[in-house]
Amino acid sequence: MNVIARALTIAGSDSGGGAGIQADLKTFQELEVFGMSAITAITAQNTLGVYGVQEISPDLVTKQIDAVITDLGVHAVKTGMISNVDIMQIIANKINDYQITNLVIDPVMISKSGHSLLDEEARIAIKEYLIPLAMVVTPNLPEAEVLLGKPIRTMSDRQEAARFFIELGAKHVVIKGGHADDPSNADDLLYDGQTFTSLPSPRFQTAHTHGTGCTFSAAITAFLAKGYPVLQAVEQAKQFITLAIKHTLGLGSGHGPTNHWAYRRFGGKE
Repeated sequence: MNVIARALTIAGSDSGGGAGIQADLKTFQELEVFGMSAITAITAQNTLGVYGVQEISPDLVTKQIDAVITDLGVHAVKTGMISNVDIMQIIANKINDYQITNLVIDPVMISKSGHSLLDEEARIAIKEYLIPLAMVVTPNLPEAEVLLGKPIRTMSDRQEAARFFIELGAKHVVIKGGHADDPSNADDLLYDGQTFTSLPSPRFQTAHTHGTGCTFSAAITAFLAKGYPVLQAVEQAKQFITLAIKHTLGLGSGHGPTNHWAYRRFGGKE
């Protein structure tokens, strides 16, 4: 019997379905990985904005993680929205306790509508507790700027930021280029501590990019769960999110969700 790849997302819930655990579970399903979740917060949001956030107690987050791993087991874990320092510490402890090596950290800080999801104390804590445990960390340019503490404008700046994350302890970092000023391209930069690898893609003129970071990091997690080496996992995840943006669904009146089944329908290959 073939081993069923399993992945756990530890993140917030997006009532609009475009980001958070909803995006993660959709991505896992499309990539034929059994997805599980530990919810850190519940948000009231849609394509226009975030209207409320209710954090889950650290004790319940702990019980969710334990319940999943002790019974079902996991091959890879990803984190998304974690605004509570206590929860960050719990996650770090559980990653160590269960000896999870395939950990993907998506340092979610600001929603697509501009709502802050991570306070200053939590920004410090994510660098101390979670990033050092990451197999892959996936900051976009604004997130990388906040954590690095300086603007990122040039390719040299991106490389400096990538080195910074490796110095924090991450084994690989993907500096995402979707927020760059380049009107034609949305290239990402992968760094493993020795080699920089460019991950090119065209830029699509669309407002429907809600959940791109969640979806991209979830795809990396899914491929790692299936046993792919990091470079191949990131390359396939890049294809997944590129197709998801290109073949937009056009839902909502604001920043609509990406198309999670585009990879399967429009040419994704493993």
